[in-house]
Amino acid sequence: MLFLGIGLLLVVLKYLAIAPVVGWSWTVVLSPFMAAVLWWWWADTTGYTKRKVMQREEARKQARIDKNKEAMGTKRKTPR
Repeated sequence: MLFLGIGLLLVVLKYLAIAPVVGWSWTVVLSPFMAAVLWWWWADTTGYTKRKVMQREEARKQARIDKNKEAMGTKRKTPR
């Protein structure tokens, strides 16, 4: 997401002819978009994205379990 934001900012600066971006080539201005594509490709092929999703789901599940235990009064206040 960071690469997309940087890319959009550079495109706007180039379009509005704001220095120093106006003097840069379009290859440099559009390079953050390519970096974003490469990042997404790497994250998907290595399983990084799936691991992050699984970690978020596990954290939500544990929070829900803790909330239910606390509501029933069975959750221990201090660990052993």
